[in-house]
Amino acid sequence: MAREKLKRRARGRRSPLAAGILIGVGLLMTGGIYAGASAAVAATDEATPITASVDEGEKLFQANCATCHGMDLEGSSAGPALHGVGALAVEFQVSTGRMPMQMQGPQAAEKPVQFTDEQTQALAAYVESIAPGPAYPAETVLDGRGDVSHGAELFRINCAMCHNVAAAGGALTEGKFAPDIMDTSALNIYAAMVTGPQNMPVFSNMNLTEDDKRDIISALLYQQEMASPGGFTLGSLGPVSEGLFIWIFGIGGLIAVAVWITAKSN
Repeated sequence: MAREKLKRRARGRRSPLAAGILIGVGLLMTGGIYAGASAAVAATDEATPITASVDEGEKLFQANCATCHGMDLEGSSAGPALHGVGALAVEFQVSTGRMPMQMQGPQAAEKPVQFTDEQTQALAAYVESIAPGPAYPAETVLDGRGDVSHGAELFRINCAMCHNVAAAGGALTEGKFAPDIMDTSALNIYAAMVTGPQNMPVFSNMNLTEDDKRDIISALLYQQEMASPGGFTLGSLGPVSEGLFIWIFGIGGLIAVAVWITAKSN
């Protein structure tokens, strides 16, 4: 009986290495958590800060935006609430001239910008102070030095069905449209992906990481700067516009020449 008890105790004893293994696992987990937190803080620190005057932004908002969006950003029958839209949505809407909206319609269209860059940043700072949301990205996201090939592939998968593979835009339902983005700045491309204006979906970091967004921006900037090797782009709308051009001007020209030759011979 005594021997059996000793055997059971021996079997129940933990290995002398167990404590060391547990300590090592704990250290690894602690180090991983610390590294992740440090990276998150670093990413936050790299974001472009807003230094504009909140007071100036409040005055501009009350004079130009509150009629539709409400004095406290609560919205009205003429415009949506701005709770949670953040600075980046204001930057996109105001710097492209979409806001203030000229008239009600299926969607806000681009028009001449009504505010200076400083006023736009002041408006963004005011809205951010009341309704925090997506903020300005780090400068590296907008530098155009990402993977152009990968960005072009991501654009074709996620964006081309609306914006056209050549980023020339296209028609949507109910009078809405995906705009041409061949003249859009890197910041506004990023803002559109993050805030999802009009009918555009929001691409969070779960859908497209910051590196993915950087690659897409790089591909679009490269496409904007690249000259068309084929001459006239015809809107880059594909074979429909090209075929129509050939039919009207090409075949029409041949018919005109044939009629001229026949008339001259007679």
